[in-house]
Amino acid sequence: MRASHIFIVLFLIVPVIEIYFLIQVGSVIGAFPTILLILSTAIIGAFLLRQQGLSTLSRFQNNLASGTLPAQEIIEGILLAVGGALLMTPGFVTDTMGFACLIPFTRKLLAKYIMTRSGKKMSAGMGGFSNSGAHANYDNNTYEGEFVKKEDERLGR
Repeated sequence: MRASHIFIVLFLIVPVIEIYFLIQVGSVIGAFPTILLILSTAIIGAFLLRQQGLSTLSRFQNNLASGTLPAQEIIEGILLAVGGALLMTPGFVTDTMGFACLIPFTRKLLAKYIMTRSGKKMSAGMGGFSNSGAHANYDNNTYEGEFVKKEDERLGR
């Protein structure tokens, strides 16, 4: 199934599931408490998004300063953005998925899972930098020679 098909199915199914859970929760605790619960999850989510976003940004900058690739932090930043968007969407299912993206423990697990999955796909689908295309030596002939770099007098070099 293509990614576009998955998004279309999710776009159609998730609202139906959300409405079902909103009706169920509303019938148990009432309409007003349900609305308050949805608003409170959005407020808590915004607070968590700000706090965790700043923490991830700090780790990202520390990794860059130390010369290491901040791949984990990049994935976590994307998960934070997705989590924030999910929390701004009213509903309990999207709030649960949003909190999973914002809570450090589950976010790190998701980021590691995504990195291992994408690493396997990249290593299986990409040839890397080994002996590729224009640099391949097909006829095994090596030509030796010398060159002299001439300075351009017009440029003053």
